[in-house]
Amino acid sequence: MHRVLIIAGSDPSGGAGIQADIKTVTCLGGYAMTAITALTIQNTLGVTGVMAVPPEIIAAQGMACLSDIGADTVKTGMLGDAAVMEAVAEVMDATDAFAVVDPVMVAKGGHPLLAEQAISALKSVMIPRAGLLTPNAPEAAALTGFAVETEDDARRAGEALLRAGARNVLVKGGHLPGPEVVDLLFTQDAVFRFASERVDTPHTHGTGCTLASACAALWRPERPLNETVELARDYVIGAILMAPGLGGGHGPLRHNWLL
Repeated sequence: MHRVLIIAGSDPSGGAGIQADIKTVTCLGGYAMTAITALTIQNTLGVTGVMAVPPEIIAAQGMACLSDIGADTVKTGMLGDAAVMEAVAEVMDATDAFAVVDPVMVAKGGHPLLAEQAISALKSVMIPRAGLLTPNAPEAAALTGFAVETEDDARRAGEALLRAGARNVLVKGGHLPGPEVVDLLFTQDAVFRFASERVDTPHTHGTGCTLASACAALWRPERPLNETVELARDYVIGAILMAPGLGGGHGPLRHNWLL
């Protein structure tokens, strides 16, 4: 089985974070392992509390998985602060697994999930280790220092993040206006544009976690990365279209729709 080590925070309501990651990897045929970085108090209405896991415990969880089962890909999500990133970097450096780095900064409801002062660590520690970096428009803006409000802005941001050291960058366009959602994949050799009709729904909780985990689950060394991203996007679109309508806020996706 394709082995995926997920390093991220927990969402007790099951729509995002570690729970969404495990569901995604499992439903796409992979084997999911986890190193939990934080316990959150949240549901579809928002995040109301966060308790961080000590960095040494995060690293120990990851190393326990690698030393026994190993990993083909590593996927990171909510990392919280610079000390956590340094600990996670040690785990990433202990394996040659392909790394999908989702630079989680803010929850769907607006609650910050990354300390303001940790953005510089995200740039210096995580971006150079990213086989695929998956920022949304606000995250791309925070990482580059300029506004990302149009597709042209997204192109500029993706190119800047490649120069910053990421091997590949997927700038997600869900936050940008327009009838289509346009995601842009930047590789060392080309730029790929993925466009899909925007789905008018509040049930988008955990879409970023799910897309990054789908990329991690579907990545293969022999498969072109643009094909991996296209397959991952198809999976997420299906999960949005078939969302179960749970909760009173930003509802979760139907991760098991393929089954």
